[in-house]
Amino acid sequence: MTDHGRPVTGYPAPAAPNGYAYPYAAHPPPTYFNVATGNPPYPNQQRANFLRRVFAVFIGCIIIIGTIVFIIWLVLRPKVPQFRVDTLSLTNFNITSNSMISGNWNAGVTVRNPNSKITLYYDHVEAAVFYKSRSIAMTMLPPFAQGKKNETVVRATFASSSEYFDNPNEINGDRARGTIDFNLRMVARVRFKAGVWWTRRRILRIYCPDLSVGVSANSSAGSMAGGSKHCKVGL
Repeated sequence: MTDHGRPVTGYPAPAAPNGYAYPYAAHPPPTYFNVATGNPPYPNQQRANFLRRVFAVFIGCIIIIGTIVFIIWLVLRPKVPQFRVDTLSLTNFNITSNSMISGNWNAGVTVRNPNSKITLYYDHVEAAVFYKSRSIAMTMLPPFAQGKKNETVVRATFASSSEYFDNPNEINGDRARGTIDFNLRMVARVRFKAGVWWTRRRILRIYCPDLSVGVSANSSAGSMAGGSKHCKVGL
């Protein structure tokens, strides 16, 4: 029987759809906080945003610096210097029976700066005389500077006193034919300067091959034949 004295508490609940035991929509899940700190997880997101900004600034700086360097290169167009051997003389040349070689070489080298906006500074220059791939004598050249579109004549003196030569027959054969081909090699540390702009030191490698010196079999002196020879220059 119906209890007419009991107050009405609400309307009957609607029938639940098939497959659901509860007829009302569920509440959204509560947001949980870090129990250890009591703070929401916002610092991680802020840190990620900060790192992204730092990375973007870093990439922007690289692009700006690269653009500036590229513009400077376009304006200045730096070129490597040019080397030319004008003279090479040989005196006191001798090869003993026990494969000892001695002699004095004097070379005159013209160095040209082809740049119209850049000054060159040669801080350290080493030079050596070779017969084929064998080093015979070496020397150091004093530092010097070159103005724009300037030509500088450099004198290099080499001396060999009783240097062991492992295969004298080959060079003696050239001497018997009246001509010995020497090679001149140089290594230079060079700086480029344009106004207040300096480059770091660059290493120049200079190779001057096939410098033919006329030396007869019964003579100890000779000089370069065939005129000036241009050298190969590389960085």
